[in-house]
Amino acid sequence: MKFLVLIYGSPESRAVWDALSDEQKKEGMAGYAGLHEALAARGELVASESLDDPALTKQVLVRDGKPMTTDGPFAEVKEQLAGFYLLDCESMDRAVEIVAQIPEAPFSVVEVRPVRDLGAFM
Repeated sequence: MKFLVLIYGSPESRAVWDALSDEQKKEGMAGYAGLHEALAARGELVASESLDDPALTKQVLVRDGKPMTTDGPFAEVKEQLAGFYLLDCESMDRAVEIVAQIPEAPFSVVEVRPVRDLGAFM
């Protein structure tokens, strides 16, 4: 089963990161690298990315076949998507176990969502 793990950042979680020393930031990134390697070795990692500052977002609307863009995130909320994992693992319980290993999880909101199989509709 595939699961999308969405990691949300907030002003508070960004403040925690900004307050860390360079050494602590390196340790945090090493935690991500270790998790990445372990998930890849188990065949559970499909993709993983950290997302840039929400202020760099382009909102795209397609009207009459033409894309129109505006700057900034779609929603005016404190918590913005900061990164994600796409996992292929045995169950929701396993996906939740993996979330507990994400270094940022204690400081953020993390959502786990099953990926819908659209193959039946093709």
